Amino acid sequence: MVVTTGIVWFRQDLRLSDNAALLHACNECNVVIPLFIDDPMDQSISSIGGASRVWLHRSLESLSADLVAKKSKLIFREGNPLEVLNELISETGATNLYWNRCYEPKVIKRDEEIKSTLSQQLAIKSFTGNLLLEPWEVLKQDDTPYRVFTPYWKALVQKLVLTAPYETPTDFKPLAKWPNSLELSQLNLLPQQPIPRWDEAMMAHWKVGEDAAHDVLHEFLEDGVQNYKERRDFPAIGGTSLLSPHLHFGEISPLQVFHYSNMHKAQNPHHDHGVGHILRQVVWREFAYALLYHFPQTVTDPLFEKYKGFEWRNNDDELKRWQQGNTGFPIIDAGMRELWQTGYMHNRVRMIVASFLTKNLLIHWHKGEEWFRDTLVDADIANNTMGWQWVAGSGADAAPYYRIFNPVLQSNKFDGKGEYIRRWVPELSKLDNKSIHQPTAEQAKECNYPEAMVDLKATRERALDRYSQIK
Repeated sequence: MVVTTGIVWFRQDLRLSDNAALLHACNECNVVIPLFIDDPMDQSISSIGGASRVWLHRSLESLSADLVAKKSKLIFREGNPLEVLNELISETGATNLYWNRCYEPKVIKRDEEIKSTLSQQLAIKSFTGNLLLEPWEVLKQDDTPYRVFTPYWKALVQKLVLTAPYETPTDFKPLAKWPNSLELSQLNLLPQQPIPRWDEAMMAHWKVGEDAAHDVLHEFLEDGVQNYKERRDFPAIGGTSLLSPHLHFGEISPLQVFHYSNMHKAQNPHHDHGVGHILRQVVWREFAYALLYHFPQTVTDPLFEKYKGFEWRNNDDELKRWQQGNTGFPIIDAGMRELWQTGYMHNRVRMIVASFLTKNLLIHWHKGEEWFRDTLVDADIANNTMGWQWVAGSGADAAPYYRIFNPVLQSNKFDGKGEYIRRWVPELSKLDNKSIHQPTAEQAKECNYPEAMVDLKATRERALDRYSQIK
């Protein structure tokens, strides 16, 4: 009897259920080797940023425990994936290789090289595991990609045929003798210093892993989805799903979100409105990946070439004040401090702080994208790139160049009582509900809080003048 040995290469799919690569391997092979490779390439899942690496460590810890409970084991290796896979194939005599597709430009190139090189040695199969539909499946009638969300959304919904998510395999086909593996700690995903480490306080805000992801979804469906549209823009309320890091690391799939959300809607028809809006947000994620796939240059360059000539200021001192949450604009500082302490920032506040950086300070969106990529636990190249280019006015579905968020007006509108500001900028907590959005110079001094670093009106006019020159 010929023994078939399958390697399942885990990447952005750190779950056992609805995992096409894993299920096919367990159905088709006599033995199955789950593998994670810490790849140093800068667009790989393990090389995005410090906060994401911390989440990745916890997620791999959870996945590893889940596999052990199934009498299997997650093998940890590090280095160039082609070399690592070659070594593991030689060690185990593997006959099959399985993975779920990723869409970052460098990752696509890497995977194509691996498939081309190794397909002579073993059978390789890749699957849709991180999206509802592949980027090449949702195109306009002339086979060109969409650049505007609403028609993309309509086309995807029309094309999407929802099936039930894959079940968790019943037999993980463990080996009698496992190949050598690094310890998870040897991947050095966690910060090594200082003591106490910053990641411990950050991760106190989160539960990580496949079970946690499903708990987050079901709690949101039970308690939050019915008011999602009305509450999602108010950062003090906590009206969002908080699913983004779980989706990014594949602890839950977008198909599972659609499936369980639709099941909930069927049982709770009065929640139809809220469910529709959360599913629309999932499709925004799909749209970001479609843009990244069809326009890979947007990782570094504006989608619209005319913006290449935009004149940025790039003041390092002003960038540092923005990063540290010391701008003198309370809603911005609250957001930046929330980000630093929790690895997360409310989406409405992300737009406000991004507009301030790119429009009022005229600092290149690259600088903001780099900071978010390093500090967000849900740092995602596709979403991050799309979001920053959207605010900067240079990307798909972009806000008009003249749309500049006024942080004081936004603060009054979406944090009227200053609850969000008081939570993250406690030195202002004694100010009244009016003053807290824009303290006077005297109030700021009394609270040991910085004065506003720029004049909003003057910097708005400066930005409009710069943008109008390339309109």
